[in-house]
Amino acid sequence: MASFDGTLCTGMTRDIASRVEQRRRGAIPGFSPKYETKKPVWCEVAESFESARERAAQLKRWRRSKKVWLIERENPNWEDISARVG
Repeated sequence: MASFDGTLCTGMTRDIASRVEQRRRGAIPGFSPKYETKKPVWCEVAESFESARERAAQLKRWRRSKKVWLIERENPNWEDISARVG
């Protein structure tokens, strides 16, 4: 998820459409409402819960520049991808 000013938020979910809607409403307290990260710009599907958790942890350790590279490989204009993932 990204905000208007480019703040990035990484995480994992079993239901991306619901998570996007929750973040847009500000229903999840903490990072997202504070930084207004409401626009999904990148996602990937994992084979298992464990692999998703490991990947999310890996992405959280990455520097911002590497996350931007990952997003821009598939979404160079940082378009909202909620229609494709929901």
